[in-house]
This record gives sequence, C-alpha cells and structure tokens, in this order.
Amino acid sequence: ILIMNLKEIYKKLLLEIGFTLNEINTLWLDLEKAYSKKSRYYHNLTHLEEMVFWFTKYKEQLQQPKEVLFSIFYHDYVYKVTRKDNELKSAEYAIALLKSNHQLNKQKVFDHILATQLHQHNENEDSNWLIDFDLKILSKDWEDYKIYCQQIRKEYKIYPDFLYNPGRKKALEHFLENKNIYQTQEFRTFFEAKARENIQKEIATL
Repeated sequence: ILIMNLKEIYKKLLLEIGFTLNEINTLWLDLEKAYSKKSRYYHNLTHLEEMVFWFTKYKEQLQQPKEVLFSIFYHDYVYKVTRKDNELKSAEYAIALLKSNHQLNKQKVFDHILATQLHQHNENEDSNWLIDFDLKILSKDWEDYKIYCQQIRKEYKIYPDFLYNPGRKKALEHFLENKNIYQTQEFRTFFEAKARENIQKEIATL
C-alpha cells in the first residue's frame, strides 16, 4: 500500500461515514502531520499502511470493519515516548472527531484504540484483530525485525542504553510470558512462532 493509497482509503471511509470532502481534506492533513513528526521513526504512516494491508486481507473476519479501520488510523495519533496515556489520548481524540457522527459506534472505536495499550485478549473479537494487525511487525523476517528494533530505539533516543535496555527487555519478556502474543487463531497459527523467535533474539542483543 502506498501512502497515496492510504489517503484514498481514508477518504473513502470518511465519506462513507458522513464527513464532507472539505472536512476530510483538513482531517487528512492533520493526521498526516501527526504521523510524520520527526520523532516518529516507527509509529508513522508506514506503520499505518502495514496495518491497513492486514486489515484489507482479513476484513471479511470483522464484525464492524469501519470501526476497526477508523481505529487503525487514529490508534497512534498521540504518541510521545515520555507519556503513559498515549492510547487513551488517541482514543479520546478519535471519538471527539465523531461527536456528531451516528454511523460509527463510538464506544467500540474507543475500546479498540485502548486495547492497543495492553495487547491482551478482549471479549470483542474485532479488538483482537486490531491488536494483531498492530503487532504483525513482531513476526517479520529477522532483517526487517532488526530495522524495526532500530526505529523503536531511535524513538526512545532521549534514554541512554542503561535505562532503555532493561525497560525494553521487560516489555519484550512480558510478551513471552503471555500464553499467546497474538489474539486471533489465524495469527497464532501463522505468525506466533516467528514472533517469539524474534523477541528472544532481540532480548539476547540487549
């Protein structure tokens, strides 16, 4: 998916849920600006493209695909490495945009985005798919995974290694301690083993 395509997908979704073209153009520029900040080496438009790619692939499995797609676009809208409430702030922002929109279930959008904070199993299966799209990067080929590690490290560059490494290690170990990294059967079947292998290799480098 090219970013041009990402914009088209965004526009089509927002038109379908009742936004005007003028509103959509303004909102897209705002979204693009948020995801293109200099500090975003990983949580940027490329990350959104990848998620939209997997969304498109598994769209048929979703109960309410529009809510999931809208959540993808806004799940990292607020992203500062020094904050603990990025997901909450992103979720609040997303539903504020929908204030007079009755076509999307605001509660679902809010819950979906919040689910990307803990990446744990949810009663709502759509949230589980969203989490898996978000974590798909963990099961990439090792060379791609290494690039991802470098991008995350750059996002946290304000922290020296002696602070970053233990923190990163703890976060990674948390994934391994869970019975599953992925929340859907599909992703577990195809991607779980590779993700675990990558995480173990990264831990060894810290």
